[in-house]
Amino acid sequence: WRKPKGIDNRIRRRYKGQIKMPTIGESNDKKTRGLRPDGFRTFIVRNKRDLEVLFMNNRKYAAEIASNVSSKKLIQIKERALQLDVKVTNANAKLRATENE
Repeated sequence: WRKPKGIDNRIRRRYKGQIKMPTIGESNDKKTRGLRPDGFRTFIVRNKRDLEVLFMNNRKYAAEIASNVSSKKLIQIKERALQLDVKVTNANAKLRATENE
């Protein structure tokens, strides 16, 4: 973020309908920053080896499968996550689309 400094800048002049400028009091508490509502932090998984990182931290971090992972690899990642007892946040993201076809 860079503070807008232009003389005609709408954000700097705080017009209605524009994005708000961040202020000191706008950030979240450091303990809960980045936490999901269920208490886990997210870790993006792109392959099966990334799941091995979460093996020791499966009570703090939840795996989120990257959007560019194919459905074939997604199934393999899901099976490995079940073995390691790692929570996957978007486990049936692409599976819904392939089941209907």
